Amino acid sequence: MEMLIGICIGTLLGAIVVYIVLSGKIAGTRQKLAAVEAQRTAESKAAEEKLALLEDARAQLKESFQALSSEALSKNNESFLNLAKSTLDKYQEGAKGDLEKRQEAIDKTVEPVNIALKAFNERVEKIEERRTRTDASLKQQLEQLADSQVQLSKTTSNLVQALRAPQVRGQWGEMQLRRTVEMAGMINRVDFLEQASVDTEDGQRQRPDMMINLPNGRQVVVDSKVPLAAYLDALEAEDPEQQNIRMKAHARHIRDHIKGLSAKAYWTQFDNAPEFVVLFIPNETIFSAALEQDPQLIELGVDNKVILATPTTLIALLKAIAYGWQQEAIAREAKEISALGKELYERIGVVSDHFAKLGKSLDQTVGHYNKAISSVESRLLVTARKFEALESAAPEPLPEAKAIEKQPTLPKKEA
Repeated sequence: MEMLIGICIGTLLGAIVVYIVLSGKIAGTRQKLAAVEAQRTAESKAAEEKLALLEDARAQLKESFQALSSEALSKNNESFLNLAKSTLDKYQEGAKGDLEKRQEAIDKTVEPVNIALKAFNERVEKIEERRTRTDASLKQQLEQLADSQVQLSKTTSNLVQALRAPQVRGQWGEMQLRRTVEMAGMINRVDFLEQASVDTEDGQRQRPDMMINLPNGRQVVVDSKVPLAAYLDALEAEDPEQQNIRMKAHARHIRDHIKGLSAKAYWTQFDNAPEFVVLFIPNETIFSAALEQDPQLIELGVDNKVILATPTTLIALLKAIAYGWQQEAIAREAKEISALGKELYERIGVVSDHFAKLGKSLDQTVGHYNKAISSVESRLLVTARKFEALESAAPEPLPEAKAIEKQPTLPKKEA
């Protein structure tokens, strides 16, 4: 315990000694700091006084410089103005004559330009007059075109309304069919027959729109269909979705026409008709619009023995039929030529036989003639020519009788 008390007293005494020592050092340090602060304050005051002197000197120098520069600038300006005035006067005197010469040269140079500009202005005025007249004429034509457009719009509207009637559509389709076959060079009631009727086995009467005659007495049945109602509705629809729905209905109508025409089976009603019927659609655009919605329409028609045709394809078909007619005529004429050739050959054979017999007869006749001439010449004329030697007779000389050569003697060629 006593030891612990001793240690504490020793520690306390040591702390007191350290405090006394540190207090002395701190007091010395404070005195040094006070001296440094006093020195810094004095130096700062001296610096401020120097700055004040420098500012005064600067202001004085600025005033002196301004005064000197103003005086020098004034003198320089005056001398420059005087020099410039004298130089300008000299230049004006020298340039006055040159300017007149240049003006004359410019006038001469510009004169053709003025003439050209005058002519150009006159031409522009004429063009403007012409343009004014043209604009007036164009305006009149545009007004007429607008009136025609209005009239066309009314006519088109009336036509659309008329084509919505099934009877009108049917008449239009039949008229287009007739014009198409006539364009192909066919003649009514010769190459084709319209509205030919036939009675079926169950007593019903069917009447296709047209029967086209083929070679060998065959016929092709053509029926015209004009599915326009849904197509016109699609054209008038503003909503794309509604337009698509109407176009699909248009394709469905053509599909129904194919099945309905196939059900009539015209090829069973006409003995000389092939096993298909032609469905004529009088407008390419109508058919194309349906094909865009249903590309299987052509295959459906073939499966149902219905051939879909537009004016273009029908003309090609009719041209092929016309070509078949031509080939049929050529074959028929070839048979006639063959028969005539055979008959002519037989007749030529008969005539040749007659000529052969005539030749034999002529050969025999010539032989007998030559024998008679030989006998006359050797026996009769020899005695008769003796009269020519008598003076009292003095007859005319007897002609010489010559034999006929059976083979003529050809003239000899000169070497």
